[in-house]
Formats: sequence, C-alpha cells, structure tokens
Amino acid sequence: MVVDDHFVVRMGLVGSINIEPDMVIETEASTGQQAIEQFRKTRPDIVLMDLKLPGMDGVETTKIICKEFPDAAIIMLSTHDAEEDIYRSFQAGARNYILKTAVREELIHAIRAVRSGERYISPAIGARLAERTTRAELTTREIEILKLIARGRSNKEIGGTLALAEVTVKLHVGHILTKLNASDRTQATTIALQRGIFHLD
Repeated sequence: MVVDDHFVVRMGLVGSINIEPDMVIETEASTGQQAIEQFRKTRPDIVLMDLKLPGMDGVETTKIICKEFPDAAIIMLSTHDAEEDIYRSFQAGARNYILKTAVREELIHAIRAVRSGERYISPAIGARLAERTTRAELTTREIEILKLIARGRSNKEIGGTLALAEVTVKLHVGHILTKLNASDRTQATTIALQRGIFHLD
C-alpha cells in the first residue's frame, strides 16, 4: 500500500514498484484515516507511509496501525532527515525510514529487506538516529516553551500563557539551551526546527 497525499508522488511510487516482477501495489490512500481503513481491508505486506499527511500524520497513523496489527511492516517516507522525525517514526513502529530523494534501488532494497523481516536502516539515517539517542531529551513542558519562544514570546508572556512564574520559565529556558547546546533563544529555535523537534504551523 502507498500512502501519500500527493497524487503525482503516489503515481511515481506505483510505477516504480509495479515494474518489479514480484511486487504489486494493492491499494492506495491519501490520508491517515484512509490508510487505516485500507489496511484493515487489504492487510498489505508492506506499507509506504508519507510522514507529512494532512490531519493525522504518518507517525500517528503508523502508531494506530501497529497497535492493532503488531506485525504491520511500515516504511516511512519523508523529504526530511530530521532526527526527531526519524526517532518518532521508529518509536511508532516503522521498520524503516527512507528519504524521498533516495534512488529507486534503495527503496526496492528496503522493501525486500523489510519483507524478509529485517529492520533495514541506511547508514545516513542510522547516523541521524544515533545522534538523537545520545542527546538529552526535551520534556513536554520544554517543547511547549520552545514553541512559544519560536513565536517571539518573552518569558513573561510565556509564563502568562502556561500559568507559570516568570522565574520558572527562565529556569526551563536555561535547561533548553543546555540540552540543545545553544547559545541563545534564536539558535535554540533553529536547532529544534532542523532536528524536527517541532514544526511551525
């Protein structure tokens, strides 16, 4: 099954895969909800899942499918190699993470590897994942504060929004800078966006 909200991307994937003698695209979906419904109906051997779906994203969709079907073999597809996206994908149950810029041969190899039960990870993705797992993790509260920092809010404004004392916000900001190895709020925001810790709406 191919899951992507862009018709042209789906057609490209369908064309690339259907020319393989032992592969066929059984079904397609353009949203997370469609993907869940189609998976229940067709039980595909492999799912190619777009990370950035409208509404319910690929990570959340993968989590729901894998909870209901623990043996589901899902390969996440993305245009970004942000380490947080990669980490979240594997945490949700994805067996692989492939960039949409990857050559066709890598995609086909990944499909075959996952189909045979392997958790194939390309060296580039493996390196990004290793970077993520060796760093201190931001707490949910720290991510909330970082999102407000990205929107230009002061410590006082953040405190008002989250019902926190200004001194508490300042303490959290210090922890954020330390964990991200950032010298200031702007650099912390840039690093967080690059790593995919959060995405601006």
